[in-house]
Amino acid sequence: MTKEKIATVEALKDKFSNSQYFYITDYSSLTVEQINNFRRKCFEKGIEIKVLKNTLVRKALEQVNDTAYIDLYDALKGPTAVMFSESSNGPAKIIKDFRKDHEKPVLKAAYIDSDIFLGDDQVEPLSNLKSKEELVGDVILLLQSPIKNVLGSLQSGGNTLSGLLKALEERGEAA
Repeated sequence: MTKEKIATVEALKDKFSNSQYFYITDYSSLTVEQINNFRRKCFEKGIEIKVLKNTLVRKALEQVNDTAYIDLYDALKGPTAVMFSESSNGPAKIIKDFRKDHEKPVLKAAYIDSDIFLGDDQVEPLSNLKSKEELVGDVILLLQSPIKNVLGSLQSGGNTLSGLLKALEERGEAA
């Protein structure tokens, strides 16, 4: 292996070891303009996309962990682009959105928090995954809900009680 390839494998090894989420896609048959549009959408969402040789990706994955990525090796055939993301569903949402007008990119595989998803039929379920921030927001809303109900009941009860006292007071004045 040349020094260039060794450096690329080392850089990929670092990237894979520090990434909890990455997608392996097939981008072939897209025009240059379409690829540029796809890359722009990825950039806007903070997703890094790299077109890589399958052998270099495999060597980097093997150096990170021999066994954790074994199921991904079959996906490393044909033209390959790897999408690195900070969110689990970001790349799937971009692929799904982009494919409203185009046939590709096709999802070969995805690695999400030590789970492997194989095949293009996984785009829809992956795009529906909630991000960590969305899950935290849901938990906070659930925790706030009972408190809001109690406060609402106390406030409405206070209005009812003051209305009742006022009516009794008016009755007492009238009598």
